[in-house]
Amino acid sequence: MALIALGVTGGIGAYKAVEVCRGLQKQGHDVVAVMTRSATRFVGSVTFEAITRRPVITSQWTPGMNAEIEHIAIADEIALLLVAPCTANAIGKFAHGIADDFLSSLYLATQAPVLLAPAMNSHMLAHEAVQQNVATLSARGVRFVEPGDGYLACGWIGQGRLAEPAAIVSTACDVVSPPDSPLRGRHILVSAGPTYEDIDPVRYVGNRSSGRMGFALAEEAQRRGATVTLVAGPTSIVPPTATELIRVRSASDMHRAVMGAAPRADVVIMAAAVADYTVGAPAPQKQPKADGPITLTLRRTTDILADLAELPSRRSGVPLLVGFAAETGDAVAKARAKRARKQIDVIVANDVSVAGAGFDAETNKVTIIGEGHEQHVPLQSKRRVAQVVLEQVEALLAARSHTALPTS
Repeated sequence: MALIALGVTGGIGAYKAVEVCRGLQKQGHDVVAVMTRSATRFVGSVTFEAITRRPVITSQWTPGMNAEIEHIAIADEIALLLVAPCTANAIGKFAHGIADDFLSSLYLATQAPVLLAPAMNSHMLAHEAVQQNVATLSARGVRFVEPGDGYLACGWIGQGRLAEPAAIVSTACDVVSPPDSPLRGRHILVSAGPTYEDIDPVRYVGNRSSGRMGFALAEEAQRRGATVTLVAGPTSIVPPTATELIRVRSASDMHRAVMGAAPRADVVIMAAAVADYTVGAPAPQKQPKADGPITLTLRRTTDILADLAELPSRRSGVPLLVGFAAETGDAVAKARAKRARKQIDVIVANDVSVAGAGFDAETNKVTIIGEGHEQHVPLQSKRRVAQVVLEQVEALLAARSHTALPTS
C-alpha cells in the first residue's frame, strides 16, 4: 500500500524494530530499513534485508550510492519516515538540522510525515535539552509514539522504554492510511494567502500572510479523502497538490472565485487574509515619485464570508462555514462578535501579535469557537492546528448527519 522508511538507531530496543517491520508488512506496507552505525551493533543488517527483501542502507558512502543520490530518491518515494527506536542523539540531530549520516540526511530531505518512537534512559528523556528538542520537532509537525513505563535496559524503572511494536505499527498505519473520515467524498473549499490591491502597475497594498495555514488545511482535508478546491492569493510558498487550484490576486478576484465554487461545496474554510480595503481607482501607469505626501482613496471590499452566509442553501446549513479572525489584542472576544455578526458555524481566532502565531510563521496558537463550545489550541505546527480544526468540522458534519436521520 505504501513505502515506509524504517529508521533504526542505536538502542537496545533495536531488536523490537524487527517486529515493527513485520507488523507494517502484515498491514500491506513495503518497508526499506535505514540503520545507523550504532544500530548495527545491536541487530545485524542482514536480518532486515531478509525480512524486507531490500538492501539495508547503513551508510551514505556505500559505493555507487552517491551516483543515485539515494537519500533524495528515497525521500521522494516514501509515504512515511518512521524511526523506532529513536535515541536522544537522533532527536537532537533532527531538531538542529545535523545531517552527518544517511538517516539524518533523509530526515532533512523528505517531505513525508515523520513519526518518532523515542527510547532512552528515563533521566535522559526528562532532561531539558531532550524535552526542548522534542518540543521543537513537535512544532514542526513531527509526531511521536510515547515511550512506555517499566524496566529499562539500564536496570532502572521508569518511562523511556520503546513503545510496544503493535502501538507503533498502529500509529504508523493511521498516518499513511488515516481512518475513515466524514470528509471522505465531501467537497471542501479552502481560501489561503493574502490579496494584493494594486495602486498602479508596480505598487500594491498587501499583508504579510504566507498562506501556510490555508495550505495546511487543504493538504489535511485531501489526506482525509475530501475533494479540495484551493483558492490561493499571491503566496511566496508552493501550494500543496489540490483537486482544483484557483490562483487569484485581489479581494475582488477571490470573491468571484469563492462565490463561483461555493455552491458545489459541503464546507467552506476561509483562511485567506482578504484585504478589507482596496484602492478606489488604480492608476493605469506607474505614478512618478513626488516630493510631497501621496493620498490614496480606499474603499471597502466585499465581505466574502457575509455573502457566503446569505447563500440560499445556508437555510439548510450548506455549506458549513468556517472563518478565521486574525486579530491583535482580545482576539477571542473579537472573534466571537465576528462569528455572531456574520452568522457562520465556526470561527478560528488567533492573535497575530503573539510570537510564533502571526503571519508567515510555521506555528500557530488559536481558539476554535463554535455554537456553545470553544477549544483552545496551544502553540504548535500549523499542520497540527489544521488537524484540530478539521476534527471540529468532522464532528459538526457527523452531528448534522445524525440529526438528519429519519426516526421511526
